[in-house]
Amino acid sequence: MARLLFVVNDPAFFVSHRLSIALEACRRGWDVHVAGAGEAPREVLEAGMAFHAVNLSRSGMNPVAELRAIWGLVRLFRKVRPDLVHLITIKPYLYGGIAARVARVPAVVSAVAGMGAVFIRQDLRARVLRGALYPLYRLAFGHPRQRAIFQNPDDRSILERWGVIQGEKARSIRGSGVDLSRYPARSEGSGAPIVAFAARLLRDKGIVELIGAARLLKERGVEVRVWVIGNADPGNPATVTEQELDAWRDEGIVELLGYRTDIPDLFGEAHFVCLPSYREGLPKTLVEAAAAGRAVVTTDVPGCRDAIEPGKSGVLVPVRGAEALADALQRLIENPEERRAMGRAGRELAEREFAIEKIVDAHMSIYDELLDGVER
Repeated sequence: MARLLFVVNDPAFFVSHRLSIALEACRRGWDVHVAGAGEAPREVLEAGMAFHAVNLSRSGMNPVAELRAIWGLVRLFRKVRPDLVHLITIKPYLYGGIAARVARVPAVVSAVAGMGAVFIRQDLRARVLRGALYPLYRLAFGHPRQRAIFQNPDDRSILERWGVIQGEKARSIRGSGVDLSRYPARSEGSGAPIVAFAARLLRDKGIVELIGAARLLKERGVEVRVWVIGNADPGNPATVTEQELDAWRDEGIVELLGYRTDIPDLFGEAHFVCLPSYREGLPKTLVEAAAAGRAVVTTDVPGCRDAIEPGKSGVLVPVRGAEALADALQRLIENPEERRAMGRAGRELAEREFAIEKIVDAHMSIYDELLDGVER
């Protein structure tokens, strides 16, 4: 029986983005473990998986603390003795990749779901940090039996150009998938058009530009409701503040719905979806929008442009531009037939590319490839 260990910063992210893969491994009779910061999610325990709390700060930069985190993973790997570790997001795949080599874990999957804010910014601090990260990447991606999963070609190209990943180790899987049965096709409702934004309220997600676009639409007299779905994230340096949220609430140009779990229903009520992010792996919110049969307005950046068929299932706009964003939103508000046609194209795209069964099968094929010949 194979033993699989997932390592992730945020257990809630594991539940929303990788639980289906873990459940399939359980169905195959594998011994599945999950490691993350904080408490064990109910869904993990109910599925019979073992959970291990680890000290992985998402934003910490203290060298001593970070070395302790790597050593903590080494100890965990030696204790659990997994046949394969699946490392998800930047700190787990960097620290876990190094720890897996030290602990002699037989096989490693590194999920590169976006290259992170340090690869978005071009300021001096970001450039220095990228230089410091280079040797870590070389170590983390140096395991002889390893596959790196990329969600878009731009991120893959960065690491291949850096020389830290070779072609035979790289695999492409288009996003985290979506359960199409949870997103039945629904006709648009009546009333003022609703545009939905669903993401953590981070500046890197383009929330400030969306607020600016909403102001412009109000000034132009365009009738629209803007739903902002999600919470601030105090653990992330890019988060908006509670003071900003209070100001937006008082201004009354957007509706702040907070964190919600009923995204299928909300997208079914909305007329289209907007995510003006600065960079992504391949955003789940746009995959869910496609499944719901909703047109998309998003930015022409890695990850976002890979989640739609530009001009067919959605509209691309320049990043960090509130006026261009407002123009695109107004276009879909005032052209309902184009919007609905894009929504239908999005649903076809989701059925073709994003079905969760396809994504799970692709992961299991990589697992089987890596574990072939591994003594257990």
